[in-house]
Amino acid sequence: MALTTRRRALTTLGAALAGSVAIPGPAYAAGRGHHPRHHHPHVRAHAHNDYEHPRPLLDALDHRFGSVEADLHLVDGQLLVAHDPEDLDPARTLETLYLDPLAARVRAHHGSVYRGHHRTPFQLLIDIKTEGAATYAELHRHLRPYRHLFTSYVHGKVRRSAVTAVVSGHRAARAPMEAQRVRYAFYDGRLADLGSPAPASLIPLISDNWALNFGWQGAGPMPAAERDKLRGIVSAAHARGQRVRFWATPDLPGPGRDAVWAELLAAGVDHLNTDDLAGLEAFLDARGR
Repeated sequence: MALTTRRRALTTLGAALAGSVAIPGPAYAAGRGHHPRHHHPHVRAHAHNDYEHPRPLLDALDHRFGSVEADLHLVDGQLLVAHDPEDLDPARTLETLYLDPLAARVRAHHGSVYRGHHRTPFQLLIDIKTEGAATYAELHRHLRPYRHLFTSYVHGKVRRSAVTAVVSGHRAARAPMEAQRVRYAFYDGRLADLGSPAPASLIPLISDNWALNFGWQGAGPMPAAERDKLRGIVSAAHARGQRVRFWATPDLPGPGRDAVWAELLAAGVDHLNTDDLAGLEAFLDARGR
């Protein structure tokens, strides 16, 4: 709770500073800040609750993250980004926080999120908090004007682009997505979907709660049975062209978190989940990842 409260305070401070300082639009949108361009992007770094950082999306880009997560609420036809309903702000829309800055950056970088890394994937994970079918229908309408930015599914074929949107959260989004012949987003499966008939062209990502599936939290060596289970999950997903992510992994700085991250990396888990952008960046840099 304290970390969440602190992040919200920082977010408020960041918004206040942004309102009081004139930031050049194109340079800011393109992310031409202090991030070291000579370093490769961290495709395995996932910014959980990204929107709670002082500069949503842009802080993650400065730390070279390959994936960001936005919680989405449908309110009177608007797609608002917030963790809880009491945090909703009509100025914090999916467009203003994510779609418009991503589109500006990809234009500035001639077709990629990270300059010079045209083949590096970037993921926008959209966690639907309101009713899934209605929210997804509105999301589809909002993504259409940005369709050249996003990887799409068109009549049975996946067409790659700079950003891949993956829909998570309320499970009622799945049925309308499965029925579409053209869509600009994909579906976030669960471990129960592993090995199901649903193809990677619908479910490219398998995500689940670490704490509900593994007892080990980083103290001492990982039990062999749990390590085997983890590697079996990753192997099964990768054999079907799917990526793997766990949420609710330890996220307080220290040896426990580092031990879990090291095991996730060694097993080939595709996305490491964190709210600590600098911490994960430093961890991956230290390991040459």
